[in-house]
Amino acid sequence: YYGRLVALGFMIVFGVTMLSPTLAARVMYPLASLGEWVAGWAGHRDAGSGMGTSVLLGVATGLAWAPCAGPVLGLILTSAALRGPSVQTSALLLVYGLGAASALAAVQLFGRTLLDMVRGTQWIEWARRAVGVAAVAGSAFVALGLDGVLLSRFSPAYAGTVEQNLVTSLGKNQAAEVRARAKEAARPLSGPLRTLLDQPKWLNTAPLEPEDLRGKVVVVNFWTYSCINCLRTLPYVRAWADKYKDQGVVVIGVHAPEFAFERNEANVRQALGNLGVRYPVIADNDFRIWQAFDNQAWPALYFIDANGRIRHRALGEGDYAQSERVLQQLVFETKGTPPAKELVADPGRGAQASPDLANLESGETYVGYDKATGFASPSGFAEDVSRMYQAPLVLSLNHWALEGSWTVRGEFAELSSARGGIRHRFHARDLHLVMGPAQAGNPVRFRVLIDGHPPGADHGADVDAEGWGSAADVRLYQLVRQSGAVANRTAEVEFFDGGIRAYSFTFG
Repeated sequence: YYGRLVALGFMIVFGVTMLSPTLAARVMYPLASLGEWVAGWAGHRDAGSGMGTSVLLGVATGLAWAPCAGPVLGLILTSAALRGPSVQTSALLLVYGLGAASALAAVQLFGRTLLDMVRGTQWIEWARRAVGVAAVAGSAFVALGLDGVLLSRFSPAYAGTVEQNLVTSLGKNQAAEVRARAKEAARPLSGPLRTLLDQPKWLNTAPLEPEDLRGKVVVVNFWTYSCINCLRTLPYVRAWADKYKDQGVVVIGVHAPEFAFERNEANVRQALGNLGVRYPVIADNDFRIWQAFDNQAWPALYFIDANGRIRHRALGEGDYAQSERVLQQLVFETKGTPPAKELVADPGRGAQASPDLANLESGETYVGYDKATGFASPSGFAEDVSRMYQAPLVLSLNHWALEGSWTVRGEFAELSSARGGIRHRFHARDLHLVMGPAQAGNPVRFRVLIDGHPPGADHGADVDAEGWGSAADVRLYQLVRQSGAVANRTAEVEFFDGGIRAYSFTFG
């Protein structure tokens, strides 16, 4: 910055001296006098052709030359420093060098004859002043930053082409790199889709390639396998994948875990098989794809057209009809033939069935102390240590309690004793519990009671009419589905083996 100011100052002084011969003589007098003294001293030496004399004459010539040509060279070098190397800068330096060489050649060849022809000519004085005005005006132009504006608007288009040709001519490796970058820039995939393809952990298919998505309609589903909202969306996503796969639609699941056990690829692969998910699913354990899409919820659906643009986003479950109509419109835009107007009917069964929103008065309840609410066991949590817990005789709505010896951690509570239980007072048609054994391969037996009685017809998909079930995997278990009128109920889950981990209650 300061160097730029100094250079501009010198240019202004140069321009002013060109306007006034008297001022120029005073400014240049020290350099000219020094040059005359060096030349005179060298001329008196006998060895006029010696190397030392030649050096001195060169110094004298430089001192005389610098006040005239130095500012021009400084201007060119300043431009190069500010704008970087370019074809324009190289051309200016070449022209400057040719001009300087021409001037020196003219002096050498014509000498005094040329000087006598020019001396006293009136137009020389006017040309001198014009150069001075141009130098001052140009310095002011640069100082105000107007040069950058002018160059950005009127820079010749051919310069980029010339520079590109120079780059590609440097060698095969550079040319190959340029072609690769051009191909990448031309690939009709949006930034989020490129991030998706860069991920290596495809769980149930071979990794997709750009040609698998180019020109296709893409549906991206963010989910995690123990999330009840994701599970209720899943039947629609599966149905769309089957219905539209022959019409240029690619469905991709992005599995972004909520709990630590959902980061385990073996757990996710097993869940994919149990849930009948055959479309490609990728593990997003580090949430890179989540962030690339700027996603904010489980589940989330993104509908991307054949040009790689996100055309519709649905956060949370529901609104499936609108989402499928968007999908049909994108297929029509791509194929040119309208797809069938029929929409997928509610395909959900068991825990994947749509919720009974009219009777839903209980919300997700976390068991680990990081997010727990409504905990009613006396004395509260003892974090990260084993402790005996008791349930109060009466639970208020949307409160819960532990019974037996449990170790409560940030994400879950783990049963430390051979037997224990957990109770919840809720108001909803369905009750689910995310749970599983601490050690894989050690299933835990449990029994569910509703208001102290076996559930009968109100049992969930993962227990029988007597309330018996077994937790062999870490996942969501449906414990209660009320078949009649929905009312406030107390569910008690009793475990008959130690080592169970309970994560969260959800409802529907």
